[in-house]
Amino acid sequence: MSNATQGGGVSHANTGTTATNFGGSVESRAQREDAARLEAQGKASEVLNVYRLEPTAAPSDPRWDNSPSMGVVTVAARTAGDARIVATGLELDFQEIDSAPADDVTTRNASAFRDEKLYTVIELENGRVDLTRGVVEGETVVDLIKPTQL
Repeated sequence: MSNATQGGGVSHANTGTTATNFGGSVESRAQREDAARLEAQGKASEVLNVYRLEPTAAPSDPRWDNSPSMGVVTVAARTAGDARIVATGLELDFQEIDSAPADDVTTRNASAFRDEKLYTVIELENGRVDLTRGVVEGETVVDLIKPTQL
């Protein structure tokens, strides 16, 4: 079913478009004006939350075969979903070493942090403006991806 409208009666052809202008709504204009005002005041810092990602699956769970556990990780992120993405930054990507990808151009999508059955996300603090989006605490494991040359 289409969201297109037809105006002017039955004899006019349906163009398949509407007169809507992207970003032209009152809300969009207000968001742009608010952002510009905050930037002018020097308050363009992002409001972030602090999350802890903890492994929840048993060590014998076969899912760990594809993505080994990195232990407990603490991140500053926008949302719980963003926390999972930020945490993937701890893992080596195949592009950083001499190795080839399996199904994608990056190994970030196969991260254990993105699997809700392997890791849970717990909000520790919210509304912080003194942090930068990224990993707050956690260690990089360097042997997750095996290089093609040993």
